[in-house]
Amino acid sequence: MRRLVLALPLVGLSVGWLSTQAIAQETKHTRGTLTAINGDSVTVKVANTEMKFACDDKTRVEAHGAGTKARQEAQAGKAGVKLADVLKTGQAVEVSYHDLGGALHATLIQQVSSPGSGGVPSKTSNGTVTTVSPTSLTISGSSGGGSTFTQTYVIDSKTKVVGKGIGTKAAPKGGKMPVTDLIHNGDTVSVSYSEQGTGLHADDIRVIAAATR
Repeated sequence: MRRLVLALPLVGLSVGWLSTQAIAQETKHTRGTLTAINGDSVTVKVANTEMKFACDDKTRVEAHGAGTKARQEAQAGKAGVKLADVLKTGQAVEVSYHDLGGALHATLIQQVSSPGSGGVPSKTSNGTVTTVSPTSLTISGSSGGGSTFTQTYVIDSKTKVVGKGIGTKAAPKGGKMPVTDLIHNGDTVSVSYSEQGTGLHADDIRVIAAATR
């Protein structure tokens, strides 16, 4: 079974002009460890540097247990969740953000298995799923210059699958579903992986776009 997360927007947050200007900016990514969570910002230690990211109602969070928390808030008549409801200091996260002249605005905060060594790990591949089973995943894609690649990864209980709507889909089954119910042939995915002996282990699989079915 896979640990599942849910992407959800935050409520009750506002950082003024950042929200409108961030839309047209280039999206950057970094990984690190959460060191502080405030009402409208998070601080992440990336290698030896701490980076502070502003958050607002356009910031999405993908974190383990977020689906359960969202349902609880809805049952209580609340509009949504806040940063501290779904994130904890000490967690490893990947932040997608916009740099607005030195002011950093987080568009997505994703809980991940490892903080890395600073920045997004170099061992990440994007591609289309060609084969998926309970224990492995194969993707194919373009590696530039007209060449293509095919990679197969081992998947196990440590592999995390994330993507929009996954938490909602898994909720009726207690938050646990086989990977074959979450990922299908033709899906576009981003795989963060590590080398294990002569093979590759999928640490995180992010479903970017589901295949048309």
